[in-house]
Amino acid sequence: MKKIAVVVLAVMLTLGMGASVFADEADIVDTAIAAGDFETLVTALTLTGLDDALRGDGPFTVFAPTDDAFAALPSGLLDKLLENPDILADVLLYHVVEGEVMAADAVALAGESVVTLSGQSVAISVDGGVFINDAEVTATDIECTNGVIHVIDTVLIPEFDIVQTAIMNDDFDTLVAALTATGLDEALQGSGPFTVFAPTDAAFAALPDGLLEDLLADTDALSEILLYHVISGRVPAVDVLELDGEEVTALSGQDLLITIDDGVFVNESQVVVTDVECSNGIIHVIDAVLVPEALEDTDDEDVTEAPPITEVPLPETGGPGATLALLGLVSVIGGAYLTTRRR
Repeated sequence: MKKIAVVVLAVMLTLGMGASVFADEADIVDTAIAAGDFETLVTALTLTGLDDALRGDGPFTVFAPTDDAFAALPSGLLDKLLENPDILADVLLYHVVEGEVMAADAVALAGESVVTLSGQSVAISVDGGVFINDAEVTATDIECTNGVIHVIDTVLIPEFDIVQTAIMNDDFDTLVAALTATGLDEALQGSGPFTVFAPTDAAFAALPDGLLEDLLADTDALSEILLYHVISGRVPAVDVLELDGEEVTALSGQDLLITIDDGVFVNESQVVVTDVECSNGIIHVIDAVLVPEALEDTDDEDVTEAPPITEVPLPETGGPGATLALLGLVSVIGGAYLTTRRR
């Protein structure tokens, strides 16, 4: 164990030799500005107002992604983050630890997790280098007047809550707008846990003409419909498979029927993507809006079939629970479809 610790320390101290390119006697933000390789990070900090916070007394430890790390994010993800400063702030705080954690301290923390200012933890590991989640540390011990910077080669993505996860995906704009209109967005950012059967924009577009507009104008009815898509607790796909022919009670107080017949159905809506893990629950994507019986339009001929969901690659940005947190709502990786008939 002692030999391993010595090797790790040597690696960390070697990485720390890159600190000389940074400005001396400056706070964390000004140090990043002077380095020239952190323009995206500085832009993000300024947009969220966290630049002022990271000029405070601290001390702070910042795992700082380079411009190349931000450029390596999946296409469109950075733009989406910049469009949503509140979510971006959570991402940035996921890179900050309270106190000053120097390279030597990391030796003792290998194999453990540390809590970031976002409230979520990052894992520190040693495997031919030092890693924060899946991001490799490329330079260490860049001392600032209010803390220390360690440079990493990958942006760390935390696990988002249900609403944040929907916001970060382009296929749920209507769902997010409906949640916001009813105030249920705040409820679904609570501790939960919740299981949400989430209709895509295409599913909402397939509603009978005029129905969506009517619902957006009647928030009580819209709230009832949205709550009809939510059940209490975290119910993963493997548990859904055990519910064939059974009913589960939604938060609206009405029952949903689960059936398996060449696919998994919630009432008449097919589950097309499952097990999108969120910090406060889980999302299963469905291809049609669930409408309580009392609100159903009797003219079924007006209902059109929703077009298929577009596949989007998953980000490989690391972090516990982050695998399906972003853009993964429309992924078919890992057998996400529940098309297996229960035996």
